[in-house]
Amino acid sequence: MIKRTLYFGNPAYLSKKDDQLVIKLIENGNEKEKINGDAVESEEIDKNDKYKNRTNQNMVPIEDVGIIILDSQQITITQGLLASLLENNTAVVSCDNSHLPVGLFLPLSVNQIQSERFQEQIESSIPLRKQLWQQTISTKIKNQAWLLNKNKIPVNNMLKWAKDVRSGDPDNYEGRAAAYYWQNLFTKELEFTRDRYGIPPNNLLNYGYAILRAIVARSLVASGLLPTLGIHHHNKYNAYCLADDIMEPFRPYVDRIVYDIVDNGEDFEELSTSIKKQLLEIPVIEIIIDGERSPLMVGMQRTTASLAKCFAGEARKIIYPEMYCISR
Repeated sequence: MIKRTLYFGNPAYLSKKDDQLVIKLIENGNEKEKINGDAVESEEIDKNDKYKNRTNQNMVPIEDVGIIILDSQQITITQGLLASLLENNTAVVSCDNSHLPVGLFLPLSVNQIQSERFQEQIESSIPLRKQLWQQTISTKIKNQAWLLNKNKIPVNNMLKWAKDVRSGDPDNYEGRAAAYYWQNLFTKELEFTRDRYGIPPNNLLNYGYAILRAIVARSLVASGLLPTLGIHHHNKYNAYCLADDIMEPFRPYVDRIVYDIVDNGEDFEELSTSIKKQLLEIPVIEIIIDGERSPLMVGMQRTTASLAKCFAGEARKIIYPEMYCISR
């Protein structure tokens, strides 16, 4: 079952009743139980990959919710609801005054054999982690190459780099590929430089990557893994090093959405409601893993489960999605 992604961009009071998420809108300081599409930006993605303004409805089953994005400084959420969401392995994303994701809440324990999985992850060998990073970067470069090729950019160098990546990527092919990729992804007129604090459409990429990160972290926890302990990233200030590792091959899916927004001529200076809706489709983007199609959120669970098997010594390869074959 595909979990829903709920977005709240206006004042609201969120609580729990009978295993249901109860939504009460606040207008002029007063609570209003009925959801009104004109009064609140509350969109969600259903299993048919569509957004729906849930008018005339004020309750959502908690078990159906995978991600909640809180994008208003006037949202109140009860402890009872928050605890139930975490028990359901729902990722709760909090946004700052600039409407960018700033925090992520995840459950401490979801997997039944979490302690065993943690131990296997901690005791994993350096050679194994380097091999897993090699697979990760090789797939990431291939996916970046597909997107460039789709836009008629030469990618023979990218394909060679993907093939030549060695264990641990000591030659930094990831960096070489990134430099070429960002130099050519958008039109030359845009003079784009990828920088988290840079000019638009960096803001769109930041927002999309934050949603992707939440999906990865949620799947890692469900697979009994600790998102903090990475196979490559190891910043002591980063609580989601492993999530940042595993999301790398998935980033081009976000890039494609942002590219289409820019290419369609939509105003991307600000994160408008229209743009947020498009980026909130990330969990249900169709991906292909081993020839099987599935929504990204479902496929992500296959990826993190395969990683757990690698740590347990039951496999040597992470199952990642690969974008369609590139026509040479």
